[in-house]
Amino acid sequence: MGYRKLGRLSSHREAMLRNLLVSFFRYERIQTTESKAKELKRLAENLITLAKRGDLHARRQAAVMVQDAEVLKKLFDTVGPRFAERSGGYTRIYKLGPRQGDAAPMAILELV
Repeated sequence: MGYRKLGRLSSHREAMLRNLLVSFFRYERIQTTESKAKELKRLAENLITLAKRGDLHARRQAAVMVQDAEVLKKLFDTVGPRFAERSGGYTRIYKLGPRQGDAAPMAILELV
């Protein structure tokens, strides 16, 4: 298996990850559970690689996942060029410890 199911149906999981991606690129930092952060890291790294390419085809491929025009513009105009010289490892995960309510392991995912 190549991905985490996160206890959700596939359509719910995909929608949740799309929403997390939009929030992540809008604020460049997001607090979530460790397993969601690890799954989000995979998707975010791929999108940043597309943004580095910067051509129309890459923009359309990214628009499938990032359905907010403002965030997509930010991704291609500021985030992609910022990592032009870097060949990977655009994000980092900080582990925070358990969440108060249900003791789920929490983490912060941010751009390097």
